[in-house]
Amino acid sequence: MKDFKTIKNKKDKRELLKQKYFNSSIYCVTAEDFSNGRSNIEVVKSMLEAGIKIIQYREKDNPNKYMREKYNECLKIRELTNKYEALFLIDDYADLALAVEADGVHIGQKDMPIEAVRKVVGDDLIIGLSTTNENEALSAVNTSCDYIGIGPIFSTQTKPDANTATGIDYLDYVVKNLDIPFVCIGGIKLNNMDTLIEHKAMSLCMLTEIVSSEDIKAKCELLIKKMKRL
Repeated sequence: MKDFKTIKNKKDKRELLKQKYFNSSIYCVTAEDFSNGRSNIEVVKSMLEAGIKIIQYREKDNPNKYMREKYNECLKIRELTNKYEALFLIDDYADLALAVEADGVHIGQKDMPIEAVRKVVGDDLIIGLSTTNENEALSAVNTSCDYIGIGPIFSTQTKPDANTATGIDYLDYVVKNLDIPFVCIGGIKLNNMDTLIEHKAMSLCMLTEIVSSEDIKAKCELLIKKMKRL
């Protein structure tokens, strides 16, 4: 399949991302504070061995980790994701994404505006944008972003500044009205993912459900099978 970096047309790039990575996928995020003493490298390796194809590195809220350490971690994760042919995204840090040759960056509504980020990273890198309501989603579709995060679908305690849960109605709106790769985020667990699958969720992001698991590889394998209805 043609590499997304060779595609300049926004619509074609979104379609490739949808078909190659987002459709019926589990989107994994690092969270060392919840990983029971395991390093981000250990956690990511287990995720990739299970067949995960999207990895996001998220360490911006960790005051005990300097940028040099984050850089070194991301170099190792870039090496692993290349080996397993997985997408490697970095939360917030556009400069770090460029420095380690990641595939893209994910930003929120309070981060630098998306078109400013696009100027920094250029056309080759993927940009994902978090959205919390219909207006934000509609606005995002008309920008240069390549996929959107929608949620939090359910209440979550993982992110202290998380917005109020949007519920299933927001997912239904996106499925019915928007043609862009998307990932559901916020409070998603093994015991509620069936509901999201029934409502045609494209991709599901889980954090503590995965990184806090005793056996991360086995948990990811189970989630992938459920997501693909195997």
